[in-house]
Amino acid sequence: MNRTLQEIERGVVACRACPRLVAHREKVARHPPRRFAGEAYWARPVPGFGDGRARFFIVGLAPASHGGNRTGRVFTGDSSGDFLFAALHRAGFANQAPSVARDDGLRLREAWIAAAVRCAPPDNRPSPAEFHRCRPFLEREIAALPGLSVFLALGALAWKSALAACGATGWSVPRPLPRFAHGAEAKLIRPDGKRVVLLGSYHVSRQNTNTGRLTPAMFDQVLKRAKKLLG
Repeated sequence: MNRTLQEIERGVVACRACPRLVAHREKVARHPPRRFAGEAYWARPVPGFGDGRARFFIVGLAPASHGGNRTGRVFTGDSSGDFLFAALHRAGFANQAPSVARDDGLRLREAWIAAAVRCAPPDNRPSPAEFHRCRPFLEREIAALPGLSVFLALGALAWKSALAACGATGWSVPRPLPRFAHGAEAKLIRPDGKRVVLLGSYHVSRQNTNTGRLTPAMFDQVLKRAKKLLG
């Protein structure tokens, strides 16, 4: 990880800007469900994770109360992470499928993963103000990864956050803003003139994967498209 990303990580982990989220993440850690009784929860904002030379940026919504908020790594320790990293492993972006702890040996290749909101929110619903306060972390990560050429937004809220962060970073974003859909594509232009494609996918949450709204085959197709765009 480059020095700038390390500095961003320190800023993320130290953040207490959203009182509602601070209270929730710490309350969850004090009162875990029986299956996690006795575990030491991370209970802090969850930083981005991945390859410091990434060309592929995956944006999710927020850490899960008993996933990233427990383990300290985005999409780690819950069913969403199981689905996501298994697919990234099949596509060659990850060295392994299991994602259970920060020290489990998982490494990403050419990919970076972060959430639009870095703290676990009550009912998995960040407020508009919480999205806004957290967005500078996403903007700084985008600026710190000059090789980016493909984005993948997991869900409509991540899609909206990615477009807002790119626009605030000086990128050219289509107007009117492109609408989210599974398999949607939007073309963005960086300040240096480089073209970047934003892809959309349904979120890898249990609500989608357990109901068949998002299947492994569907998600594999999105990752296949990302690999083609990456060349």
